[in-house]
Amino acid sequence: MKKPIIVLIRQDLRLHDHPALYHASEGGAVIPLYIHDESREGTGEAKRWWLYRNLLQFQQSLQSIGGTLFIDKGKLEDKLPEWIKKSGAQAVYWNRVYEPDTFGKDKKLAEDLHAQGITVKTFEGALLLPPWTIKKEDGSPYKVYTSYYKALRKKEIPKPVPNVTRFDGPSNLESPLSLKDLNLKPDIEWYKVMEAIWEPGEAAAIRRLKRFIGEINQYDDGRDHPAKGFHSTLSPYLAIGAISVRSVFHYVSDRVNEHTEPFIKQLIWRDFSYSVLMHFPRSMHEPIHAKFKEFQWEEDSEDWDSWIKGQTGYPIVDAGMRELWATGFMHNRVRMITASFLTKHLLIPWQKGADWFLDTLIDADLANNTMGWQWVAGSGLDSSPYFRIFNPTLQSEKFDGAGEYIRKWVPELKHLTDKYIHSPSTAPEEVMKDAGITLGEDYPAPIVDHKAARKRALERFEDIK
Repeated sequence: MKKPIIVLIRQDLRLHDHPALYHASEGGAVIPLYIHDESREGTGEAKRWWLYRNLLQFQQSLQSIGGTLFIDKGKLEDKLPEWIKKSGAQAVYWNRVYEPDTFGKDKKLAEDLHAQGITVKTFEGALLLPPWTIKKEDGSPYKVYTSYYKALRKKEIPKPVPNVTRFDGPSNLESPLSLKDLNLKPDIEWYKVMEAIWEPGEAAAIRRLKRFIGEINQYDDGRDHPAKGFHSTLSPYLAIGAISVRSVFHYVSDRVNEHTEPFIKQLIWRDFSYSVLMHFPRSMHEPIHAKFKEFQWEEDSEDWDSWIKGQTGYPIVDAGMRELWATGFMHNRVRMITASFLTKHLLIPWQKGADWFLDTLIDADLANNTMGWQWVAGSGLDSSPYFRIFNPTLQSEKFDGAGEYIRKWVPELKHLTDKYIHSPSTAPEEVMKDAGITLGEDYPAPIVDHKAARKRALERFEDIK
């Protein structure tokens, strides 16, 4: 009779390339266990909805091959010993989670279980390679992405493990809770737009990947244009673990041509973000460059409210913030523009913006989010220079020339001509009248002047040099 093996389910809601589940299914009666631990979670409202939908799909996938997803809630370090005792499990497997707090608690938990005679095996299920793998010759971590990318490209990326197609489970256990008991699904149905756009689950993720591969030759040139839709939109599935990054890597690599490398670079950037977070855990809350601790930020609540509501008077910024609120997603180029506007035009701390993104993005990912915000603010590793301050109007003209993206998310401007849709405040009175817009009533005037804001930001940066 096979001995029970508990497999902790976290950011790996799939049957393909699931090392912990696969190896457990070869060696014992498998108990896939999801323990909802609020103390470890820190997940925003949008991500909670996305988690619920993907857990539901994963539960159905397990049932289709004869398995059961066991569900509980509480602190992992308290609940797991209870499950070991009542199941008689002699081993616990999990795919590693690299968020610093969780990783530290997992390490302590593994040590405690080992001391009690319980076998613990951990696997790589989140990244191309574990974050301690890529280091310089002296053993220190890379601080520049290009060097990290070149070093990782020389490594062999392990092939995905086979899909789990069936396994034996215990016959004497019942799940004490259902998914509804976790209260992940919001009571108020504000998520209807997201529900119409995002199909949850492993199968949906794989379909998105295949569709993207069919258009990947347009990715390098088209990914910066938010209205064109040539970005992969795989990040929500990678963040929740509905698709494996190693599977994506090899699926793309097997179709090698000159168009695939730009996308592979993005996958490696994701690994680089986790390497930075692993080696510089304080970067979640503090600037990596110490001089930025002295930076004089503003705390203007009115400017903050205008930013989060998409009412800044800069259409590309407002379009991005409204897209985020409605869909739980924002195009990557627009993420950079909106983040730059918050930190350099409004001088509001990047940490506040990072927290807002974590709360509203369905692809919220601590490492990538932290890296992105520190990059824009100029305070992180391999960051954009502090003096690089995006002009949102020029960015809009360059990447949304015809104003398609703006017209979709800022519909009150849809009748403006292409010439003025990027900067309504510069339009002649008759043009605004023809478009049915009164500035300050139908659409706000800019809350800051670009030139004045740029000058102020450079003066603040000069103070900390």
